[in-house]
Amino acid sequence: MAEISFDDFLKVDIRVGEVIRAEPYPEARKPAIKLWIDFGDEIGVRKSSAQITAHYAPDALIGKQVMAVVNFPPRQIGRFMSEVLVLGLPDDEKEIVLIGPDGAVPKGGRMH
Repeated sequence: MAEISFDDFLKVDIRVGEVIRAEPYPEARKPAIKLWIDFGDEIGVRKSSAQITAHYAPDALIGKQVMAVVNFPPRQIGRFMSEVLVLGLPDDEKEIVLIGPDGAVPKGGRMH
């Protein structure tokens, strides 16, 4: 495992956002869901494509708070521009489970 400095860690801007829209993304190579996530006034709404179909249906994601890296450059995923990287962990079957706060927190809050 490569070590990084604390200053390197601080360069990664991880924020909490609320999913305000979610749609299936059948055109993706692997099953995915298109997400529109509201990060509050400072950052606004950003889009992401996430391979989370094993545990989540699009309609069940609305209102869910998720953690995402907001300072990576945008990445083209098929015909969809993904602007943030939503964070998750693999379960025993290697399917992604999203990371989010235990309780409601203000949108746009930065992870410390």
